[in-house]
Amino acid sequence: MKKGLCIILALCVLVSLTACGGKTQEETAAGFKPAFDTGTSCHITVAGSYDNFEALELEFERFNEIYPNVQLSYVKLDDYNSVLSTALDSNDRPDIFFSYSWMIGNEKYDPVFARMEDLSDSALGLDLDCIRPRLISRDAQGHVLMVPVFTRTYGMLVNNDLFEKEGLSVPTTWSELLSVCEAFRAKGYASPMMGYSLKASSSFMNTVAYPLFVAALAENPEALALANGPEPAAGEYLRPAMEAVEQLVRNGCIDLGACDQIEDNYSQVILRFFEGDVPMMICTGDTVSGTRKRESQSEAFIRAPFAYSFWPIPLTEDGGYFIDSPSLEFSVNKNCDHLDMTNEFLRFLITNQALNEMASVKRLVTPTTDLSFDAVYAPFAQVPSDRIISPEMLGIRDTVAVQTRAAAFLVGTGEITVDEAVAAYGSFE
Repeated sequence: MKKGLCIILALCVLVSLTACGGKTQEETAAGFKPAFDTGTSCHITVAGSYDNFEALELEFERFNEIYPNVQLSYVKLDDYNSVLSTALDSNDRPDIFFSYSWMIGNEKYDPVFARMEDLSDSALGLDLDCIRPRLISRDAQGHVLMVPVFTRTYGMLVNNDLFEKEGLSVPTTWSELLSVCEAFRAKGYASPMMGYSLKASSSFMNTVAYPLFVAALAENPEALALANGPEPAAGEYLRPAMEAVEQLVRNGCIDLGACDQIEDNYSQVILRFFEGDVPMMICTGDTVSGTRKRESQSEAFIRAPFAYSFWPIPLTEDGGYFIDSPSLEFSVNKNCDHLDMTNEFLRFLITNQALNEMASVKRLVTPTTDLSFDAVYAPFAQVPSDRIISPEMLGIRDTVAVQTRAAAFLVGTGEITVDEAVAAYGSFE
């Protein structure tokens, strides 16, 4: 009778848990199985350059459903790039820290790389296979020192309602882009395309030029070493990108004076787009990530909301490119105080579920293989595989980005000609 009563009570507990939405640890984390005593107590810190990181903090909460005594916190380091190396050696050294592909090959960050754990070590159990292979960088020894968390691409925010209102289709080729800009101008739109243009960094000029230059290097591998050098001989491969920037301005697709009134390449770009009179706003996916939050901050958008989406800029007659590149990566400080539990948290985080959830909250493109886009990114899901390019897989270094954005800005603002930009490749700072 006692045994029967125990069975009945056990069944009642299970039923009550089900009715209340109770979950086991494994169910809470979609199959994640803890490797350590779930009563383990320690403190893990993630350091980065974001002002806040709500998406990560939600994952902290999910991890605490399994390990309730592990304290997890995110801290912003002011002047991140300058203080990171010092912070990794301090008494308050972070366990996990932001890392970026542009750090590769820069001697300034050699001390940072020296403190990175090899995340490809099979003993750690990280599911790196859930990440698109082209996003993962390996050093000369084949080690994975950085794991992608978010990815970026280059494109244009499109006001779908404006295109529908004016009876026009979103362009998918270069000639269509020039024609649709002319059509919008004829209908009274002074600047059919807009974008941030006050400084070279993250300017619309770079957003146009970089994908074209990367594509040229992908098609001409012999030029890659020259471009990374950077050697002046690589300048000729930059020419099509510079010509595209120049033509957009020359043809009146972009009113440079109007773009100069946009004071930053994030909030102000979004709020200007939400005014509702810009058919196409050139920007990166990092900018798009802020759109959802700013819908409620724009009085114009609240009064007259409209449908919008993010499209590749159709830079050739074959269409645009999907430059598939990490925007944020995580690295583990191999000298941290709680390395085992730090790796346990990273094992929890590097899964389809966690990475997709974070990307959805942040409205960025997920790095996972299932490529589960937010609806705003749907046009990029249609890009053919032969037009998806990863600078990291090609071995393109940050020197290429530096030269491109400086040259494109000077050409776009009319300070130098295309020929001068081509000849000066390698000398830009």
